[in-house]
This record gives sequence, C-alpha cells and structure tokens, in this order.
Amino acid sequence: MSKTQFESICSTLLQELEIIWDEVGETETEREKILIEIEDECRVVYCRKIEKVKEERNRLRQDIVDSKSRVIAICSVMEEPSSLGRQHQSDQSGRRSLKEELVKILQKLEDMEKRKSERKDQFIQVIEDIKCIRDEINEESVDTCSSDFSIDESDLSLRKLEELHSELYTLQEEKRNRMKHIQDHLRTLESLCSVLGLKYGETVTKIHPSLVESEGSRSISNTTLDKLASSVNQWHETKIQRMQELQDLVTTMLEFWNLMDTPAEEQQKFINVSCNIAATVSEITKPNSLSTDLLEEVKDELSRLEELKWSKMKELVLKKRSELEEICRRTHIVLEEQDISVENVIKAIESGDVNPENILEQIEYQAGKVKEEALSRKEILEKAEKWLNACEEENWLEEYNQDENRYNAGKGSHLILKRAEKARALVNKLPAMVEALVSKITIWESEKEAEFLFDGNRLLWMLEEYTELREEKEQERRRKRDLKKLQGQVTSEQDKGTPTRPQSAKKGLKVSTNKRFASSPHTDSPRSAKSFTSQSRYG
Repeated sequence: MSKTQFESICSTLLQELEIIWDEVGETETEREKILIEIEDECRVVYCRKIEKVKEERNRLRQDIVDSKSRVIAICSVMEEPSSLGRQHQSDQSGRRSLKEELVKILQKLEDMEKRKSERKDQFIQVIEDIKCIRDEINEESVDTCSSDFSIDESDLSLRKLEELHSELYTLQEEKRNRMKHIQDHLRTLESLCSVLGLKYGETVTKIHPSLVESEGSRSISNTTLDKLASSVNQWHETKIQRMQELQDLVTTMLEFWNLMDTPAEEQQKFINVSCNIAATVSEITKPNSLSTDLLEEVKDELSRLEELKWSKMKELVLKKRSELEEICRRTHIVLEEQDISVENVIKAIESGDVNPENILEQIEYQAGKVKEEALSRKEILEKAEKWLNACEEENWLEEYNQDENRYNAGKGSHLILKRAEKARALVNKLPAMVEALVSKITIWESEKEAEFLFDGNRLLWMLEEYTELREEKEQERRRKRDLKKLQGQVTSEQDKGTPTRPQSAKKGLKVSTNKRFASSPHTDSPRSAKSFTSQSRYG
C-alpha cells in the first residue's frame, strides 16, 4: 500500500467519524480528545513497528557481519583472498539493501563451505593414505587405516595439501621400492629353495604368511624385510657350504673313478653332479642340484667306491706301477727307487705292512715327476731316436758294403740299391746330427745341473763314444785302403820277382783293429753303434 492510498483511507475514515460524531452530537472538546487518543495510539503502533524494523535491520547487519567473518575465516584457513572489501564498495555504490547483501554473502559462504568440505575430504583421503602406508611399514594392523583420526582444520591450504601429497608420494615410492626388494628377495629365495630341495611355500610362510599371497596384500614392514633378507643370506650361505661339500665329494669320486677306471655307464648316473665340480655359486641353478638327498646319494656312492677301492687296491697299484714303467720305458728314464718294484708292491699289499694308498701316492708322485721331466727331454729324445735310427742304417750300410754279392742279388736288387742310397744320404748327416744333439744336451745339463741319462747311461758319453768309434772306423777304413794298396804293390813286385810280405801281418792287423773297435774309452758303460740301435728298438 502506497502512502497516497494510506492517506486516502485515513481521510475517508476521519470523514466517516465526523459524520458519526455529528449524528451523536459530540462536542468539539470530545472530538479533540478522541483525535488525540487516535494519534497517540497510531504513534505507539508506529513506534512499535519501527522498533521491530530496527531489530530486523540490526539482525540483518549482524548476520552480514557474521557471514563475512565466516567467509573470511574459511578463506584464511584455505589461504585464499575473500574479495569482500571490493564487493562491499560495489554494494554501497549500487545502494543494495541489507537483505540483498546478506543473500550474496550467504551464497559466498555456502560456496566457501562447500569448497572447504571438498578440501577437507582431500586432506582426509591423503592423510588416510599416508597413515595406511605408515602402518604397513610399521607393521600395524591394516584395519586401523579406516579408523577416525583428527584433522587440523586450521590449515587447509593448497600449500599444506601439496606438502601432504609430497609426503604421500615419498611413502608410495618407498612402498614400491619395498615391494620390489621383497619381490627380488622372493625370486632369489625361490631359486635357492629349488636348488637346495626346500619347500618354497613353507619357507616363505615362516617369514610372513602374506608373502605367499598376491602382491597387493604382502607385508612390507621393516621386520618382514629384515627376516626375508636374513633368510636369503642364510640359505645362500647354506648353498655355498653345500656346493663346497659337493665339490669335495665329487673330487674324491672322480679320483676313485680315475683310479679304478670306472666305466662310463657307471659314471652316467652322476654326470650331472660331476659337471658342477668347477662351477661357481651363481652357475648352479638346476632344481635339487644341492639337495640333502643328492648329497646323501653322492656319499653313498663314495662309500661304495671306498669299499670297492680296497677290494681292487692291489690291482690298482699293479696297474699304476705298470703305467709308470711304461712311461719310463717310452721316455728312457730309469726308476731310482727299487723299493716299489712289482714284487715288493705285491708283498707289501698281501702282508698288510704298507697302506696301498701310500704306495699309490708314491707311484702318482713318481709319474708326475717323470711326466714333468719328459716334457723337458722331449726334443732331445726325438733327436736321439733319429740318431739311433741313423746308426742302425749305418750298420746296415756297412754290412751291405761288405757283401761281395750285393750287385748280384737278383730279383729285388733295385729296392736294396734305393735303400742303400737313402742310407748313405742319412749317414752323411750323422756328424751334423751328433753335433746338434751334443749342443742340445749340453744346454739341458747346464740348465738342469744334472746329467741327461738315456736308459741309465749318460747320453753325452754315448755320443762321445760313438764319435770315437766312428773315427776309429774311419781310420780302419783308411788302413784297409792302404793295405789294399800295399797288397797291390806286393802283387806287382811278385810278378817282377820281388819277395812277398808274410800273410800273418795282414791277419794280425785285422784282429787288432777289431779289438780296438769293440773297446770303449768309458769302461763303466761300454757301447757300440750297434748296441745303440738295440736301445732304440727298446724305446
């Protein structure tokens, strides 16, 4: 209702009152009194209404102030500008009513409270995730992750939220690393259990039951990691100990096989075991390759071989002794120790006075020394064999030259002539062969500070003796030529009537020559070129 309408109504009512008063006959005094009462009553009503309006205004203003304070508080907690100052200035310039201002502020407040609630939910989620990961690391019950916990609502800023996100990321990274370490340890432990013949599930369950479950529910606590790492180290040490034990057992088993010449079909059962004799820890990966059952099998096999060894020890000793003698024969080395001859070995074993293993060790030791010496003698022995073969050809050639019917051999004579030609070519090389061999022997003896023996005789002396005999033969051949020449002269003189020389002189010269050829400058080891060839055939 507008003011004009109100005044019109009041005027109408006053006119109606005037009419009634006229009919009643009220005096002017009464009329004035009634009008004053009406004015007083109207004033009271106006004042009462004005007070109510003032109260409403004050309430609106207080609500505006409270709402602004709440908006400012929320903005402060979230570290965001409120922008209420600029909004208030615009409201004043636009003459906005208190109710309109309150509506705007309430909308702002509602929006800020909604954002605060969303921000708080973000804080709750991040803090909950952080607490869950910490509980996993500290091995607390995972159910406590969903329990209520207080949040500091005095700081809900993006900066604080970012700090919490950063902490959560660090914990998540640590959790991933822990999961990776656990996975690596489990893979290693699974491999160790496979190699050692252990039950993987039981071994892991003893550490923590969750480790046999899916990755998402596995324990990542410090205790679990420590127990898992300790278990891996423990079984790794066990693997090393078993590997060393197995390699020692296999080494002994191979020695038995070698000693007793065990057939390949009997060795086949343990071929997979023997191939690990030189393997490293990381190279042994096959299942049950270091299990206790396998070790027991190898130990049982060693016990069987041990019993078999004692039953075959005599045969082994004799066989090894024969092998040693064969090596010495091929290398022309004479054994110095006579106490381990075949007869003594048999007597010692049968009487039980000597441990057969000790005899085997002596034989193996001697065989090793002989083989080692044979390597240094190899080149000289090859040259000595060539020299002895050449000496044999030389002897044959001498016998061939002394045969007066060598040109009347008949069928096959051309083959003999070819051999004679080859023999002459080889004999012509003998001085150079001897010289080279003497040089090699001299160097060898100087380096070894020992004499080079050939079947117990010093080879250098044999060469010297051969050289002297060769010179004597050459002198003998020259004397024979001179004698033939002399005999030709005698025959010529006889034809002319010249007295002849007695036949006994020729016979005496031949005998003395043969005696000299058979003698040796070294009485302790008489040798001839022919005896050298017999030695070469022995080798």
